[in-house]
Amino acid sequence: MPDFMEDKSRVNRALDWYYGVIQGRYPPKFKIARSLPIDVDPTTMSDEELWLLHGEMEAEFRKRLNEIKEEGASWKTEDAFLSYLDLKVEILKRMLTHCEFCERKCGTNRLVSKGKYCRVDYRGQVSSFFLHYGEEYPLVPSGTIFYSGCNFRCVYCQNFEISQLVPLRGMFVDARMLASMEDRLIKEGAKNINHVGGEPTPHAHVILESFKYMREAAPQIWNSNFYMSEKLTRLLKDVIDLWLPDFKYWEPSHASSLSAAPRYRDVVTRNLLTIRWEGSIILRHLILPNHVDCCSIPIMKWLSEKMPKEWLVVNIMDQYYPTYRVVFEEERWGDLKRRITREEYETVVNFAKREGILLI
Repeated sequence: MPDFMEDKSRVNRALDWYYGVIQGRYPPKFKIARSLPIDVDPTTMSDEELWLLHGEMEAEFRKRLNEIKEEGASWKTEDAFLSYLDLKVEILKRMLTHCEFCERKCGTNRLVSKGKYCRVDYRGQVSSFFLHYGEEYPLVPSGTIFYSGCNFRCVYCQNFEISQLVPLRGMFVDARMLASMEDRLIKEGAKNINHVGGEPTPHAHVILESFKYMREAAPQIWNSNFYMSEKLTRLLKDVIDLWLPDFKYWEPSHASSLSAAPRYRDVVTRNLLTIRWEGSIILRHLILPNHVDCCSIPIMKWLSEKMPKEWLVVNIMDQYYPTYRVVFEEERWGDLKRRITREEYETVVNFAKREGILLI
């Protein structure tokens, strides 16, 4: 019991921003972005001008964020007529015409076609939304919104019905409809809004625009494979309150063969380093059978050396089970045909603890 209470106290400290938004000590970041005025209509600007102004506004956001942390519960935000959030939305709409939301940077004009890998066009597509009680304890009940489509091709995907099967299932939504879903979830008792999938990345333009219309104040969670492009990671940075990234593989060949994700390690570590001081983080690592030494242990080592231990919480997951192509094509994926062993799980957990990583 003492160890549990010690860890719970550390988790609370690590997730201070997230808990602060829930408790009303801080506003959600999207409200801060919505309150920072810009003095020019972003629709009249060139792409280069948009990014230059975005750089200036990042500095303004950082200044205001620090002021709010110092002010505590006395903070106040009022919506600007044209805001930092409007600027982000306009940039995303421009990017939609030559898509580079994720690291694949397929260049598709999603106004007229579907992304080459995600199979998502300009419309948001939601397969379901509800109060989720199966997430980590600080998150429940979580207002989860499951988006259709994904930029990965994981052979063991547990949500393959919404991520990979075509045609994609789900209702099409615009930003106002999505904001209504978000507000409804909060009114029903959700602690947060949890953008998941599938994968939320292809839907980023609709998600950020929905923040313009959302009335309730609640922390926003980015529950993702973290294969975003540098540009999208930068655009998300000042509107997300809690990051829920996956870190699946260390060995690049495994990422390519099992998820069709080239340069996976480089991309995910780059994005993690970008957001390591940007709000709260609960990182998930799903242990795969026979992948402890090649992936799990090196990932824990990297996290210990590169990420701030005082702000990082890690969930080492044992929920893997054979499904999807591992079952349908079992002759190809022989080393994934079983659940992980207790020994595999304890090996990873004990190593992480020795490295000083905070586990949940």
